[in-house]
Amino acid sequence: MLSEPRSGLLAAWGNALLAGLVSPDDAALAIVGEDAVHRVEGLPGEAGPVGLTLALGRLRRLGVTGFRVALPVPGHPLGLSGPAEFNARALEAEEAVVTCGAPFGLVPEVREAGPAGDVHVAVAWHCLAVREAPPADVPSLGEAERELAEALRDATAALSRLDVAGSGPVAEAAVDAYRARAERGREVLAPGYPPRAVRVLELAQRVGLLVSVAYENGHGGAVSASEMAARGEALRPVERVARRAQVAAYNAYVEERAR
Repeated sequence: MLSEPRSGLLAAWGNALLAGLVSPDDAALAIVGEDAVHRVEGLPGEAGPVGLTLALGRLRRLGVTGFRVALPVPGHPLGLSGPAEFNARALEAEEAVVTCGAPFGLVPEVREAGPAGDVHVAVAWHCLAVREAPPADVPSLGEAERELAEALRDATAALSRLDVAGSGPVAEAAVDAYRARAERGREVLAPGYPPRAVRVLELAQRVGLLVSVAYENGHGGAVSASEMAARGEALRPVERVARRAQVAAYNAYVEERAR
């Protein structure tokens, strides 16, 4: 949750491309980011893997009118609609993109190569058939914003009671440092997204960061198994809310077009 998932970048900039707000090359550059290369495998009409620019154009010609995000984890198939093969791949990657207008799904496979300190990341997007059905458990932007505000308040109170390291000055310093890094040269979402979606995504990332800090900075005063279990119980619903909000933000472009 500390950075934008690759599926979010593909969906956001793919939607901006479909809206005519960015060029194919600019969309591909934004999606690839700091990775070495992205290729799409299994695309109908293509004999082998192709680059993102060609793939996005091909998907548009195949009838794709928008891109949605899925961020599933075991027990929570967030954004998925089937079939089983696609869901299994998406659950393994914990993310996927589902297209609108044509029944396709894209699941990233991250491949690393090179010596320590000089690792190159290549991403293969596997294109699969999906079921045309409503995605699972995706809230509206309004619902997501309300849930986030409540989750942040409740989690902060719970973590403070448990004396967990993610609830005090250490967490706030980490959040501030992350926000400073994120604001340098990063555009939240992509052109064409409503301001509310940007606001919801930023808050979801902040909530996700607080959860990560709480997990990573030791147990604070939670020294017993029961206290550690209580910490997990406090954090799990917050993680779920943050993921739902991320999906709502990335899918806002498609939702607005549908209205």
